[in-house]
Amino acid sequence: MKNIAAFIILFCSLHSLAQNKADSILILQKTSSLYDLEFTAAEADSMLENIVYYKSIYAAMHKDMPKNDLPFPFAFKPAPAGVKVPMNQQKVNWNIPANVALPANRNDLAFYSVTQLASLIKTRKISSVELTKFFISRLKKWGDTLQSVITLTEELALQQARQADAEIQSGKYRGPLHGIPYGIKDLFAVKGYKTTWGTTPYKDQVIDEDSYVYTKLKEAGAVLCAKLSLGALAYNNKWFGGETKNPWNLAQGSSGSSAGSAASVAAGLLPFTIGTETLGSIVSPSTRCGATGLRPTFGTVSRSGAMVLCWSLDKAGPICRSAEDDAIVYYYMKGTDGKDASAIDHAFNYNPSRDIRKLKVAYAENYFKKLPKDAPEWKVLEAYKNMGVKVQAVNFPDSTIYPANLVSIILNAESAAAFDELTRSNRDELIERQDKDFWPNSFRSARLIPAVEYINANRYRSTLCSRFQEFMQPYDVVIVPTFAGNQLSITNLTGNPVVCMPMGFNKQELPLSITLIGKLYDEASILEAAKAFQDNTPHNKKHPQKFLE
Repeated sequence: MKNIAAFIILFCSLHSLAQNKADSILILQKTSSLYDLEFTAAEADSMLENIVYYKSIYAAMHKDMPKNDLPFPFAFKPAPAGVKVPMNQQKVNWNIPANVALPANRNDLAFYSVTQLASLIKTRKISSVELTKFFISRLKKWGDTLQSVITLTEELALQQARQADAEIQSGKYRGPLHGIPYGIKDLFAVKGYKTTWGTTPYKDQVIDEDSYVYTKLKEAGAVLCAKLSLGALAYNNKWFGGETKNPWNLAQGSSGSSAGSAASVAAGLLPFTIGTETLGSIVSPSTRCGATGLRPTFGTVSRSGAMVLCWSLDKAGPICRSAEDDAIVYYYMKGTDGKDASAIDHAFNYNPSRDIRKLKVAYAENYFKKLPKDAPEWKVLEAYKNMGVKVQAVNFPDSTIYPANLVSIILNAESAAAFDELTRSNRDELIERQDKDFWPNSFRSARLIPAVEYINANRYRSTLCSRFQEFMQPYDVVIVPTFAGNQLSITNLTGNPVVCMPMGFNKQELPLSITLIGKLYDEASILEAAKAFQDNTPHNKKHPQKFLE
């Protein structure tokens, strides 16, 4: 601790450098050891003048503090040399059933799939206005119980629902999301509404912009009913209004950071929602709440109008009750508006009728063999084998390609930069958690990550990307236990898509999940494989009984 304090004095106090050069040299030598460096007294002496000069540059930069939306002009591209982005988009034929009936118990409507609701809307057995009022009523009834809703967008929702009904009546049907209610994580901007980022310093913030994701779903005819809770600045499930709950056990948090998105779907408050992930924020709450979450390939959904946490890791994706619903939502939200330097458009040729026996499927044997023989993960493999899928054992390249925790350096350095103004203004003291494991301390600590180490971490990341794509090359799908080993960190760094889905329940009757990893830009294969599993198992169709009342 003395060394760290001395380091701060050395780099932040020009006065101390000028007044006591000998001490400054000694401090610099000692604190350099914190960075795995060793300098002689002569080398340290030579460095002092440069350090003082750099401080003057920092001071000049800090006269105009960058806001969160100031672009970072370097774009991470996950595809190594030779990987081609598929561009030939084919027509996707969505399986909208023809003979869907309204349930005798209207509450059962809360757990209809997107395709079932689309059928009811398209055949005008229910209007979008009726359906929207139904889900808004559920949001009002259960939102406080789950602490999952930050802002109801009721007026906007009814306006969009009326427009959807008028268009459908006139013969203009936009597709399976037309007239379907949904919710969005409250880090996406929507004009006229607060965008709170889940934390006190920004709880009254209004951004005069429509985010790309919201704009795309609006164009698809979807109806925005609520802006949903997220853990403060996209971490965990605690926000300025409370702690979002797991619908299966209200004494437990929903996990995060897409806390309200997962909880709202699982409880039937909305048919689908949008979440984001930097390092587990779709996968973790989807697991906890028993939802099906798609984390798409990095860069396939523009993040313009969304809060920046980490430019090279943030991803937006759908959270639904089924892989089929994920596929529909992703199809309509993917792409770019040219405002996100990392974003591209690509072909998403999902085929709900695909013969999955033709998929090349593997499982991470080195992870699975650590599980008990009666673990539900083994039953997932049996289910695929019973469908005629050949499941090949493979050794997941965990520590062999990921010997150091690169994601910690990259995520913390970028997030500290994204919220530099918050730290320097001391408004970080308003954030809901102040323990050493939360953002305020992470942002402060990350100030001491050298730029050289951040850059080199990304250089090692490029090697990781290449080696992981080589590993994935023979397979369309790799099945892994959701939180085993380093796979969550690795795939977030490499940008590979994953789908996380329910695979059963534990002894406490809480959901468990399995994860399918895909190749870059091939969300289709993992969603097709997930759909097949869900078509042959009941897990994703089960709901917490309390919310059927």
